[in-house]
Amino acid sequence: MSDLILYSHPFSSYCQKAIVAFYEKALPFTQRMLEDEGAMGELKAAWPFGQFPVLKDGARHFAETSIIIERLDQISPDIPMIPTDPDLALETRFMDRVFDNHVQAHQQRIIYNALRPEADRDPLIATEAKARLETAYAWLDGVMSGRTWAAGEVFTLADCGAAPGLLYAHWTHPIPKDLTHLWAYRRRLLARPSYARALDEARPYRNYFPLGAPDED
Repeated sequence: MSDLILYSHPFSSYCQKAIVAFYEKALPFTQRMLEDEGAMGELKAAWPFGQFPVLKDGARHFAETSIIIERLDQISPDIPMIPTDPDLALETRFMDRVFDNHVQAHQQRIIYNALRPEADRDPLIATEAKARLETAYAWLDGVMSGRTWAAGEVFTLADCGAAPGLLYAHWTHPIPKDLTHLWAYRRRLLARPSYARALDEARPYRNYFPLGAPDED
């Protein structure tokens, strides 16, 4: 196995998603911090969109976090992040899409809007994104009423993304307190050793959060 290099930043939710998978597998890797201009230049040479994380595995590069984690399963299959059972694998991929497209995407719309100069902010973006988050929260509360983890009783790819997704989503637009099943799931994610480690590594960068990071997490 070649040395694995992850171009990433500890505070990025999508980077945390990949890092959790590394920690779940106890798979060694080198992190190229994207505060380093040289690292960002290397990333853009391989992936001109400039989005991160990007995994370098020998001469190959892998972008998009879910694909990176699938690659880690190929490298280290003993602790799969995508179950081998076809039905569980499909549910895992589905829930992964839910957290990326219906939680993280709307949370980030609010953040990107907040980062604009005040005169350029669009209040409709925030209103629409918050409504979408509320729909996602309510739906997830029902789903998680009968599950320990996102796809059932095994920690998977979907949970790797759910952990930072729900962390930052609540910071951005609070999860209602009456959604007790979703709150219990969020607490389990924060207590998972792999994510607790990633979360601690991100703490020095909390001042980057434009809406103000709460003390509770």
